[in-house]
Amino acid sequence: MSDVEVIVAPTGGAAAQAPISWPAIWAGAFVAIATSLLLSLAAAGIGYDVGLPGLATRASLRAFAPEVGAAAMVVQVLSAALGGYVAGRLRTIWTGLHDDESHFRDTAHGLIAWAVATVAGVVLAAGLLAPYAEQLAANAAAAAPPPTPADVDRAAHISAQASLFLAVGMLLSAFVAAIAARIGGLRHEAMHARR
Repeated sequence: MSDVEVIVAPTGGAAAQAPISWPAIWAGAFVAIATSLLLSLAAAGIGYDVGLPGLATRASLRAFAPEVGAAAMVVQVLSAALGGYVAGRLRTIWTGLHDDESHFRDTAHGLIAWAVATVAGVVLAAGLLAPYAEQLAANAAAAAPPPTPADVDRAAHISAQASLFLAVGMLLSAFVAAIAARIGGLRHEAMHARR
């Protein structure tokens, strides 16, 4: 007989469970994207152009105000919170884990769902806008007089402000998605503990 090393896979317990629940992450990301779209449309209905296409146009940057940036941040945070909560709530049950590990996994689920939603949203927006970008730029250039140096300087400042609002919104939404996923995970654990 030859010496063969036999590796026995663990049965049950925390070691046999996957640390990441991708279906829950994808579900949270889809919910976040859909919620963002819904809230952006609702904001546009009341007069705020807070979507990526709206904040990326020259005309909207001329009309940019802190209220528009704040509205964009609210859309980001609310959609990330709902997506993170769904990701935490739909994840698999982890048995035999230390509370710190469960906390880390839940917050990681929220953060990953936020990241997937953010990247998918940017790819979706770029895919939808790319075919029209050249046409939009040509129309804007034909309709507007040549910018003065003061206009260029003002546009640069407004663009920087819009970028700052979007960046702060992204940071807040990432944090909120992680916390919401933990809240969803705790709720999930509490519901299964009652059975």
